[in-house]
Amino acid sequence: QSFKLLGFLDVKNVPCARESVLYGSLGSLVMGLGHFLATSRVRRSCDVAVGGFICTMLGYWFYCRYNLAQQRIRQRMLKEGMKNRILYEGSYLDPEKEQTGSERSDS
Repeated sequence: QSFKLLGFLDVKNVPCARESVLYGSLGSLVMGLGHFLATSRVRRSCDVAVGGFICTMLGYWFYCRYNLAQQRIRQRMLKEGMKNRILYEGSYLDPEKEQTGSERSDS
C-alpha cells in the first residue's frame, strides 16, 4: 500500500522521502515542544513546530539526495573500473602487468 504525501510525493517509492518525513516530524515535535516549554505560548509554538517540520524535512531531503547522488557516482565509477579491469586483464594495456626489460625497450 503506497502513501502519497500532499497527493504527489509517493513516500514509498521516492528515495529519501520516508526518512525526510520522519525526521521532519521529529524536528517539529522537538522544536514546538521546546518553544512551548520556554515561552508557554501555544499559537507561536504551533507556528514554530510547522516551521521546524519544513526546515528539518527539507534539510534532510537535500542531505540525503546529495549523498545518494554521490553514492551513484561512486557506483558508476566502480562499475566502469571493473569493466575496464576485465577488458584489459592479461593484455599489454594492463597497468598491473609487470613489464620485463625487453618489453620496456619496445614501448
